[in-house]
Amino acid sequence: MGKARRRGAVLPSMQTSRSKPCPCPSFKLREVASMYFTMIAVFLVILVVVLQGSAPRQSDFPYKVPLDPQGLLELSWNVSYTEQAVHFQLLIKDLQFGLLFGMSDRGEFENADLAVLWSDGHNSYFGDAWSDATGQIHMDSQQDYQLLGARRAPEGLYLLFRRAFSTCDPKDYIIEDGTVHLIYGILAKPVHSLQAINISAIHRGLQRVQLLKPNITIPELPSDMKTMEITAPDIVIPSQETTYWCYMTELPDSFPKHHIVMYEPVITAGNEALVHHMEVFQCAAEFDSFPQYNGPCDSKMKPNRLNYCRHVLAAWAMGAQAFYYPEEAGLAFGGSGSSRYLRLEIHYHNPMVFKGRHDSSGIRLYYTATLRRYDAAIMELGLVYTPVMAIPPGEDAFILTGYCTDKCTQMALPTAGIRIFASQLHTHLAGRKVVTVLSRNGKEQQVVNADGHYSPHFQGDVLTTTCTYNTEDRSRATVGGFGILEEMCVNYVHYYPQTQLELCKSAVDPGYLHRYFNLVNSFNDEEVCTCPQVSVPQQFFSIPWNMFNRDVLKSFYSFAPISMHCNKSSAVQFPGEWEKQPLPKITERLQEPVLRCPATPGPQPDAPVPLNLRQLRRD
Repeated sequence: MGKARRRGAVLPSMQTSRSKPCPCPSFKLREVASMYFTMIAVFLVILVVVLQGSAPRQSDFPYKVPLDPQGLLELSWNVSYTEQAVHFQLLIKDLQFGLLFGMSDRGEFENADLAVLWSDGHNSYFGDAWSDATGQIHMDSQQDYQLLGARRAPEGLYLLFRRAFSTCDPKDYIIEDGTVHLIYGILAKPVHSLQAINISAIHRGLQRVQLLKPNITIPELPSDMKTMEITAPDIVIPSQETTYWCYMTELPDSFPKHHIVMYEPVITAGNEALVHHMEVFQCAAEFDSFPQYNGPCDSKMKPNRLNYCRHVLAAWAMGAQAFYYPEEAGLAFGGSGSSRYLRLEIHYHNPMVFKGRHDSSGIRLYYTATLRRYDAAIMELGLVYTPVMAIPPGEDAFILTGYCTDKCTQMALPTAGIRIFASQLHTHLAGRKVVTVLSRNGKEQQVVNADGHYSPHFQGDVLTTTCTYNTEDRSRATVGGFGILEEMCVNYVHYYPQTQLELCKSAVDPGYLHRYFNLVNSFNDEEVCTCPQVSVPQQFFSIPWNMFNRDVLKSFYSFAPISMHCNKSSAVQFPGEWEKQPLPKITERLQEPVLRCPATPGPQPDAPVPLNLRQLRRD
């Protein structure tokens, strides 16, 4: 079997797999051992060349993410749309005898696309490899991970290499928009061949990132710009795998209206691998005050009023850069009709269960009193946070879809439409893909989930947000909700000019869900109680998840009417009938883009490149 098949579109984000034949020249498969001595001189020449001139500078890697929970492996990268390639920089802080780095469909080490650095105890090598369905590693006959350089520094070894988005190699993973499952493994012992690596016996892990980033021109920032940090007050991160931490703060008295023009993360040094994502919410203006709180978001001690702090001012996830607003727009906060109260929410992912880690992470806002032409806004698309949308256990790729109907956009948006300039996708742990598509008159027009500055106008269109989930590691149904083991399907779209429409989402009609439970009862020996005192999650949890019940639920979500939430920022719905609405009819789908396989520039080895790590220069 091949290394990794193609994923479909996003993680969070997040795509089905398939390979496509590509009309590329075939490469002869040669035995690595038979050609090693005849090619070693050529490889060394190549290595010298790439070390001298081809490797990007360290400052050329704007995106960064820790790979392992301890922060011993750090990945930086950049994206070249001109070359249709990604340049990677791996910082290995404690190199032992090598490592595996690569990509796979779902983060597994079987059928993976790998770049491998390994040592036999005397010599070291770098090469492009793949693993089969059993996890056995093989050298690839087509070396598409191209070594660009290696250097030592006080903080560790930097390894630089390149991979094209698409390589025409059926064993290679195709790098596309959306979430990529990066895998790593650390070799603690010397190995004499790739076949000798036992992936089940090495320390390994997974990190999910969005590799392909938009090519954004950073706008000029105003001269009167000020900053404000919304950060946790030196808390102790709980010694558990998952924590959502909530902290309340407030703007100064009589804080006038300003425009946020940029924001960026503030991460406490040493906690880069623990801070998974962060959000700053503004509270509802109809309340005069909010209680102070600093503690876990799911604590029984958290005041209920904090649930009215849901208006997103800023959102950041691991691997993201600073967020810039276009020069003509800014996000308004402060002034009359705006709440002074803000809630910071931080998701800590602590799989090593570290104890006693102090943290003061948060988000830094850049704002100006010189108001721009447009007030920007954030609109939520996708699924309502409700348990009526559920995913059966043991699913490889279960799909749920949320709708923003033309009935809502026609009523709530101006005739001239709005201009979307950015999009942020969000699910919880089971999410594998999120994509929002704009449709007009039943025909899909374009994907609306690129995290970059672009300008579609829409008014009277349908926005369909589809999420794909994997629950193969779960034994009971996963319902929709705020909890980390519950699920979300959200696309925060940034747009201007601001309108009253803040939330345009849907969920299946609850009455029709009752019909599903009744149908399950009539076809199964085990009865699912549908009495009013039993909650929807409990009814889902009691279902015997056989193939019939799974398939019927999947079909049910594809035709049952929906309950639409077409809400203003005050959480009040726009006038109209929003219950038992028919699903939008889509008669024409977008075609899958045709991926091209660019020619590899320069000489390309078809065997591993030798590296003399002992003689590498230090910075």
